[in-house]
Amino acid sequence: MSLEPFRLRVLKAVCATIKTVTPTNGYINDLADKIETINGQATVTAKVFRGRELFGDSDPLPMVSVLEHPRALDALLAPDGGQDRVGEWDLLIQGFVKDDKENPTDPAHVLAAEVVKALAAETERKLDGALSRGRNLFGLGYQEPCVFKMAIGSPIVRPADGVNSSQAFFWLTLTLTLVEDQEKPFAVPNLTL
Repeated sequence: MSLEPFRLRVLKAVCATIKTVTPTNGYINDLADKIETINGQATVTAKVFRGRELFGDSDPLPMVSVLEHPRALDALLAPDGGQDRVGEWDLLIQGFVKDDKENPTDPAHVLAAEVVKALAAETERKLDGALSRGRNLFGLGYQEPCVFKMAIGSPIVRPADGVNSSQAFFWLTLTLTLVEDQEKPFAVPNLTL
């Protein structure tokens, strides 16, 4: 049994996927953690966050936050009244960038496209040795508990408005279909074929 519930592991896996947006991986933006050593002391500056809604001027740009959507969708219970559950889980992904003076939202469009590309690449992930079956979204396997499928919403890009953000930003929804056992929220996915 894990010390972390399955849904928290899913959030961490989504964030890890977003952190693959780096120049080394062919992207323009760099969302990897920044590690600096000052006077022998290592400091880590994260650029991708879970559950963080408020940001300030001292936060790094670009940056992304993954939040649960404020309105939860109803889950579909198993027809036999069992504890297995298949349901959609909506996440809200927000990204913030430095404005371009002439075209303020251009950098937000670029970051949004790169985040979508990184997320979409997850549909190609397979378990080791798998041919056409065994989709392995976010490295969490394909047997309960698992992410059965996902849908990436269209990004919405907005300029800084002084109310919602002092920087240009985007948001998009990521809808994950989860298969999980309500009696075992800490269950670990089976990663074997």
